[in-house]
Amino acid sequence: MPELFLLRLADAILVFHVLFVAFVVLGLLAVYAGYFLHWQWVRNSAFRIIHLCAIGYVVGQAWLGFVCPLTTWEMALREKAGVIAYSGSFIQYWLQNLLYYSAPDWVFIAVYTLFGSLVLASWFVVRPNRLASKRDPSL
Repeated sequence: MPELFLLRLADAILVFHVLFVAFVVLGLLAVYAGYFLHWQWVRNSAFRIIHLCAIGYVVGQAWLGFVCPLTTWEMALREKAGVIAYSGSFIQYWLQNLLYYSAPDWVFIAVYTLFGSLVLASWFVVRPNRLASKRDPSL
């Protein structure tokens, strides 16, 4: 029974991790799509600050050579439950394959940095509410 609980907790962390990645990636796509489709919600300051901090954390982690704490925690729980490799459900298998792609570290550092740069650029292209209102009162 404790092993099953540990595995379910590890699965929950995996799902949260995938949702975090989806927020970062889809958030940027939404910001730029919102610019062209005139969606005002993509200019929400709270959303934009959280989004920028999320990718900033990932970029900083990559440059400092740290492993994501969610990955560390998930793998530790699986190991404690006696699971060495992913052999769980279909959803778990695909979430794991999408999230933990194998490539050299420099590839991830470059991708995270480029993506972070796009998020930072979005602050100037699609200005958040308070920032936009200082420049253009019509926004």
